[in-house]
Amino acid sequence: MASEVPFNKQLRKATRDVHAMSDALVNAKLAFAMSDNSVWAEGLLVFYEIFRYLELAMHRLRDTPVGELHIEGMARSEAFERDLDFYLGANWRQNYKPRDSVANYLAHLQRIEREDPIRLCAYVYHLYMGLFSGGQILRKKRNVTKKFRSFAYFLYSNDVTTEAKRKGGDAVTDFGDNSVYELKLKLVKSMNSIAANMDEKTRMALIEESKTVFLLNNSLVKTVRGADEVLLRRLIVFAIVIVILMILFFVFIAKE
Repeated sequence: MASEVPFNKQLRKATRDVHAMSDALVNAKLAFAMSDNSVWAEGLLVFYEIFRYLELAMHRLRDTPVGELHIEGMARSEAFERDLDFYLGANWRQNYKPRDSVANYLAHLQRIEREDPIRLCAYVYHLYMGLFSGGQILRKKRNVTKKFRSFAYFLYSNDVTTEAKRKGGDAVTDFGDNSVYELKLKLVKSMNSIAANMDEKTRMALIEESKTVFLLNNSLVKTVRGADEVLLRRLIVFAIVIVILMILFFVFIAKE
């Protein structure tokens, strides 16, 4: 029916509560700490296998609705690998073993690909929409942090080979000449077109699977190491600044 709510909006409404409840504190903490390169690299590492699996699945299932979700320019596997090479070194794969949360996530994807592959559409849609939107926000936040860091190195260091001079590490959120806005529109259009040809039972199954997407994503975020340490360091710095401001207030203002 022409008046029917678009499927992408149905997905958004159905997952709103579970998204809000899926440990918002952890996600906020991680976003705050993402300006630290070690935490950023950890985040890349836990999601790399998931995006890689989905891209290979879209190729394996290219003649199915899952394959129809592939948009030219959206693939991120190679970008993840370039960024991980940048942060962890070219030999990071030698001793790499996916952690339990990643292995569990992959096992779930493998199971639904065997039993009901159309459910993979939920993962492709939500993860890439998240990267298109949230990834750009994090990119801007990290760029601002890099500028401050570069300025600090300029003031206090004569070493021109410092980390501030290194280029790279943001390939995952760099879509080149592809407009992120256009990529989002195309993905939404593909998802809605696929859903239009589904029966009601399949659409409901996809909505239910969408809730699992957010729960599994959160299980990965919880395992990102280093976020607590970064947050603690910044809280200490913040506390020191507040104390200094209070001292200045009492020394120069309170006496007046």
